[in-house]
Amino acid sequence: MSITRRNFLKIAAATGGLAIAGTSTVTSVLGLGKKPVSLPQYIPTTCEMCFWRCGVIAKVVDGKVVKLDGNPLHPNSRGKLCARGHGGIGLLYDPDRLKTPLINTGARGEAKFKKASWDEALGFVADKMQKIKEKYGAESIALLTHGTISTYFMHLLQAFGSPNFAMPSFALCRGARGVAFELTFGEDVGNPERLDIQNSKVVVLIGSHLGENAHNSQCQEFAEAVGKDATVIVVDPRFSTAAGKAKYWLPIKPATDLALLLSWINVIINEGLYDKEYVAKYTSGFNEVAMAVKEYTPEWAEKETDIPSSLIVDTARVIGKNRPHVLIHPGRHTAWYSDNVQRQRAVAILTALLGAYGRPGGIYLSPKKKLEPVFLSDKDYPEPQKPALNKGDYPFAGEEGVTHVIVKATLTEQPYPIKGWFITGTNIMKAMPNQRDTLSAIQKLELLVAVDMMPYDGVMLADVVLPECTYLERHDDLFTVKERAFGISIRQPVVQPMYDSKPGWWIAKELGKRLGLEDYFPWNTFEDFLKMKCETWGIDYSELVKKGYISFPESEAPYITSDNQPKFKTPSGKIELYSKELKEKGFDPVPKYTKHKQPPEGWFRLIYGRAPVHTFSRTTNNPSLWELMKENTAWVNAKVAKKMGLKNEDYIVLINQDGVKSNKVRIKVTERIREDCIYLVHGFSSTSKLLHRAYLRGADDQQLITKYDIDPISGSVGMRVNFVKISKEV
Repeated sequence: MSITRRNFLKIAAATGGLAIAGTSTVTSVLGLGKKPVSLPQYIPTTCEMCFWRCGVIAKVVDGKVVKLDGNPLHPNSRGKLCARGHGGIGLLYDPDRLKTPLINTGARGEAKFKKASWDEALGFVADKMQKIKEKYGAESIALLTHGTISTYFMHLLQAFGSPNFAMPSFALCRGARGVAFELTFGEDVGNPERLDIQNSKVVVLIGSHLGENAHNSQCQEFAEAVGKDATVIVVDPRFSTAAGKAKYWLPIKPATDLALLLSWINVIINEGLYDKEYVAKYTSGFNEVAMAVKEYTPEWAEKETDIPSSLIVDTARVIGKNRPHVLIHPGRHTAWYSDNVQRQRAVAILTALLGAYGRPGGIYLSPKKKLEPVFLSDKDYPEPQKPALNKGDYPFAGEEGVTHVIVKATLTEQPYPIKGWFITGTNIMKAMPNQRDTLSAIQKLELLVAVDMMPYDGVMLADVVLPECTYLERHDDLFTVKERAFGISIRQPVVQPMYDSKPGWWIAKELGKRLGLEDYFPWNTFEDFLKMKCETWGIDYSELVKKGYISFPESEAPYITSDNQPKFKTPSGKIELYSKELKEKGFDPVPKYTKHKQPPEGWFRLIYGRAPVHTFSRTTNNPSLWELMKENTAWVNAKVAKKMGLKNEDYIVLINQDGVKSNKVRIKVTERIREDCIYLVHGFSSTSKLLHRAYLRGADDQQLITKYDIDPISGSVGMRVNFVKISKEV
């Protein structure tokens, strides 16, 4: 029998795992020639090409990763990877990677770097941190972070004495949704979201672009639902990939989504299409909601949304008649305008009225499994001497903090100065609004440290650059996966770190040593910590290493039954359609419609999104993925293009309301977008000259986002409030 890859995988699986310890050889006895040939190793780990964190199996030959596949045991990958997941090899072997610590020798932002040893670079950072602490206090150092590296640097910062950390993922992405669902159901919908798409009869996507947002398991389930003839309703000013699978495309006027949601609720209540038994048993505040939405008729909503009232009624009836097997997708990037939480509250209320929370085809319940918390150390953090700034004055801002609050405090030095920033795992120039504010704030710092894998735009502004190795070269903390059943996923190195890069945990630990914080890092290697964690949880570490993922099938209880009743962690213990918590803080307890400014004649609302082959700005230089999409294009409605004498692939420049100009960008002339909008894929036109493929390719939507609105409830940042005009002078 010839040893094919398929047969080898069968053999490996039969012997208890896919990971092979050590390298074996096969000689000419097996007919493969005289020269020994290394057998490939198949090593499971967890991807970090995006936040989905799919299970991956790396094929390694002679110490080199030659292929990545989805781990069939992991529910986020289900044996498959998206293009970005396969692009992990491109990240690993990108010649533009950061290879050694760097110290800037010029003015901040000049990027005149000298190579440094780790001892020199970490000593420089520790010395600066201590001086800032002595002069201003430990709280004057802040962390802007994203991804798994956050665990280690949040730990370091709090051990140092500062509570000031913030994540773009809250303020700019999931924060408003999390707050809205917590206020309504007592918990968020998870990350990834607990969506029972494969059993949905109706899938409603409001500004959620499955197929372009390549959320692996959701895209697979969406395809299954479509294959079962589920009705898809897409609400979007642009005819997205998902809209191509929809029975109903509602090209809504931007900034009016809440009007549509409230009118749907109006129809569903008035026509008795809600789940009366469910509402009576599990919710509070129904009468208040019914009264509040009386004014939001389909006829009223038509004037606001540009969607015919008959279509609003038809889609509401489709949604109501298929209850509870209906998924109103809660979305991820939900920070659009100044009423983000109330818009997401309307999504949550509609979900509850349909009886779709905890029911097949809707949002399933969390798996029933609890593990004892295991912390990086048992030593208590010192009590900060000054109040935390990271949540601002927003009463429902999450524990992750709000990024623009850190920027504002740095600029104003109120209520006290912020003089040092760590930026880890996030490209601040592409991840926060109003780049001018960010740049001005940076100039007021006495220390800016960047920890990353690539020389992104934000990294090039740093005083010290500390190169983290890629996810294929390191251990990270264990991932708890809360899909239908509870599970544990491991990230482990499949090859040794290249160049002079180090794991994030090592960088934080070594810096902690130099700051006198050794007691907060009591483990020698991170694998020691993982083994201790597994022992505490009663998990076989060797089994986890071999399989990459361990599931607890007994924890699966996705649906409400007589024996599986939900517990809502709200003050009333019920789903709160009417929120007393919001009322007590001076906000509307039931969502009310807010009018937003529309673009004047000759201007267009700038909307933005994602491509399935890229993760924001983090992959636009990736050798594998760059080949698939080298630059973005500006979507322009065909009637607008004809009026302006523009042809497909002509170059244009976009100019926003504050006079900021984009780099030149090709246009995509299409009928798949409203006439009052221009669309860009986010993350392009890097200003880092060290990113040789991404440098100035396409247009930077973030550069044009100089205005933003803030949601007063959560502090989330609405960035779809910028208008642009087209210039043919390039």
